[in-house]
Amino acid sequence: QVHLVESGGGWVQPGDSLRLSCAASGRPISSDTMGWFRQAPGQAREYVAGITWDSVRTRYTDSVKGRFAISRDNARNMLFLQMNGMKPEDTAVYYCVLGTGGLLDPYSFWGQGTQVTVSS
Repeated sequence: QVHLVESGGGWVQPGDSLRLSCAASGRPISSDTMGWFRQAPGQAREYVAGITWDSVRTRYTDSVKGRFAISRDNARNMLFLQMNGMKPEDTAVYYCVLGTGGLLDPYSFWGQGTQVTVSS
């Protein structure tokens, strides 16, 4: 069993940056694929980014390419999402996820989410 806890959410203005963190506990995550999803009010949950266990491959949804960067620190059991050039449409609850398959496979474990609000 893996427990995921996100942090770093908050309110920022358009163009600002924010870094989300996800702390994993329960077992090492060094062999797992991890990622971030988000859900805006009234909308379906959306895939944001994913990263393989060895950080060799990453994947992003088109709307965040060039602005967001996913990374991980297996030694610390941590996952990160650096968000730059933020836009109001990035407003959502962001979820940290973990899976044992590939980047396109379902994720088995989810955090409770952290709210990110982008507005002026």
